Amino acid sequence: MSFLSKDLGIDLGTANVVIYAEGKGIVLREPAVVAVDKNTGRVLKVGAAARNMLGRTPGNVAALRPMRDGVVSDYEMTQKMLTEFFHRISRFSFVKPRVIISVPSGVTSIEERAVVQIAQEAGARRVYLIQEPLAAALGANLSFSGPDGHMVVDIGGGTTDIGVLTMNGLANSASIKVAGDAFDEAIIRYLRKKFGLLVGQTTAEEAKVTVGSVYERSETVVTKIKGRDFKTGLAREVVISSSDMVEALRRPARQITDEVLSVLEQTTPELVADIARNGIVLTGGGSQIWGMDKLLSERTGMNCTVADDADSCVAYGCGKSLSWINRMMEGPINFARRKLLRE
Repeated sequence: MSFLSKDLGIDLGTANVVIYAEGKGIVLREPAVVAVDKNTGRVLKVGAAARNMLGRTPGNVAALRPMRDGVVSDYEMTQKMLTEFFHRISRFSFVKPRVIISVPSGVTSIEERAVVQIAQEAGARRVYLIQEPLAAALGANLSFSGPDGHMVVDIGGGTTDIGVLTMNGLANSASIKVAGDAFDEAIIRYLRKKFGLLVGQTTAEEAKVTVGSVYERSETVVTKIKGRDFKTGLAREVVISSSDMVEALRRPARQITDEVLSVLEQTTPELVADIARNGIVLTGGGSQIWGMDKLLSERTGMNCTVADDADSCVAYGCGKSLSWINRMMEGPINFARRKLLRE
C-alpha cells in the first residue's frame, strides 16, 4: 500500500475476516482463527495457518476462534488478530487507516463498543459501523435508493441477517444465531447419532461444502467421511449422501426460513409486494449450500437468487460504503436502541 494509508472496509465475520482497501479491492481473506501459547499468551499463528491447527495442537497450544455468533467473544485475541491483519496490508503506511466494519443487525451497544475499541487498538484512526444486511445489499449490487423495497438474507458463519431495504436504509431487519456454524454442529450431531462417528468441525465443514444440501437433489451425491468410532475409539470411514445432509440440516434450515417469514409478516404490505416482484437475494457462505434458494422460494412463494460471489458481498458492501464515510457517524451507533425506537 502507499505511504498514505487507504480507507478500509472490513467484514469481521465469525468464520472469516475479509478486508477491502479503497481503490484496490479485496486485499485480505483469512479465517478468523488464532493459535496461542497457553503458557505465555503469545500469539503463534493467525488466519489460515492457525485454522490448520484446529483439533491438532499439543497441550501447550490452543487454536481458537475469537469471534462467535457474529460478535467478539475473546477481546484480547480479536485485537491481536486484527493487529496482525492490519500489519500485513498496511505495513508501509505512515497514516493509520479509517475503517468501516460490518456488524450484525441485532448487535448490542456493548458489542458495538467492543468492536470499535478493538479496531482502534489494532491500528485504525477512526472506526465506523455498518449493519450487515445493508452492506450485503450494497455488495450484491441491489438498487435501493428509491422507495422500492428489496430483501436480502445474509447467511454467514455465526449469524443470519435479514433486511428489508428501501430509500438507502433498513425498513425492517432481524438477526438470528443460526448460520454456517449451526450447520456444522448439526452435521456433527447427525453423524454421531446415525453412524456412531465422531468428527470435528473442520471435517463437518468439508462434508457441508462437498455434499451439503437442504433440498432434495435430482441426483444423489455421496462422499466419504473419516472420523473416530464412538464405541471402539478407532478410526472409521463412512459414506454419506446429500439425502443424509437434507435430514441433518433440516432444523437449522427451517429456523432460517421461519425467521424470513417472520420478517415478511412484520413488513408493510407495500414493501412485501415490492419484494414479491423483485425477489429475495441470498448472500454469505451459508447461502451457497445446495438448495437454500429453492427451499426459501418454496416457503415464501417468491423468487430467490444467490448473489454473485456471495462470500464477499458484505466486504464489497463495506468497500462501497467508503464513499459515504465523511457523512457517517463515528464510533458506536446503538443500532439496537434505534430499532426499538422505530418500533
